[in-house]
Amino acid sequence: MSGKSWWRNLIGRFASRGTARSGGGRAAESTVEFVPNELHRLRVGVATTVGSVRPHNEDNFYVPGREAVGGTLSELDASYDFSIHEADGNLFIVADGMGGQLAGEKASQMAVEIIPQEVRKRLSASEERVGSVSHAIRDAVATANQEILGLSLIQPEFSNMGTTVVLAYFLERHVYIAGIGDSRVYRLRDGKLTQLTKDHSLADALLEAGTITEEELPNHRFKHVLYLYLGSKDARSGPQDVRDEEIRVGDRYLLSSDGLTGYVGDDQLARMLQEIDDPREAARRLVSTALDHYSKDNITCMVIHAV
Repeated sequence: MSGKSWWRNLIGRFASRGTARSGGGRAAESTVEFVPNELHRLRVGVATTVGSVRPHNEDNFYVPGREAVGGTLSELDASYDFSIHEADGNLFIVADGMGGQLAGEKASQMAVEIIPQEVRKRLSASEERVGSVSHAIRDAVATANQEILGLSLIQPEFSNMGTTVVLAYFLERHVYIAGIGDSRVYRLRDGKLTQLTKDHSLADALLEAGTITEEELPNHRFKHVLYLYLGSKDARSGPQDVRDEEIRVGDRYLLSSDGLTGYVGDDQLARMLQEIDDPREAARRLVSTALDHYSKDNITCMVIHAV
């Protein structure tokens, strides 16, 4: 395909599609202790809040063996320590729903329910688990996309609903990272913060095409207009890329919705992840910092330490 044809197709997709950033719900926070194998122990902290503007929370998250817990912003002190059975898997997800009324909340809920089930089903049927993870993740996300898209077509109240999704699957010495939309996964290693997922916004596509500059990207009017998300036909094959990364003791991972990353810069994210040794406290402080920076969206942070 020529450059001009690619550009016309790209603009055509964006012209017919946008995303509505709705939000809401209640705030929750938890801490999880998880042992995926003998090599690493994972400590996980989660904080989520409706924020100061949205009427309800359209973010959802998945931690093995524990559903999100309710609460208000003043009650961000819930703590949970438990063992995860191997059959429950070691998959962690953050999803940021989009759509009117409760549609976005429904889409993100479907993502965090369907993807773990589908990953578990595919890996349990595989003889070579490690080699099958990337395929299982792609197929699971594609299935979730099909279910979300199908419901949006037959239920008027869920019309045009969608959700972003980012996930991390820990297995032996590996972590598999994937994402669709503009939620993100970061890794802090030896003081260096690396974004492990790609934003699928129109502005990022324009940057990749060389049409805008890095300086223009953060405040570009298309920064929150997504061309790829769950609930779209373009996501029918699942994530474009599943990264297979080696885990090192001391690694710290952040999964978050753009209610955080759209308002808190990478330098500050790196500093807080480095300085705060309790993942639950780190998640709480990141949420508070985003609110201090006048985040207008729901905010969800999941911090995972490999120890």
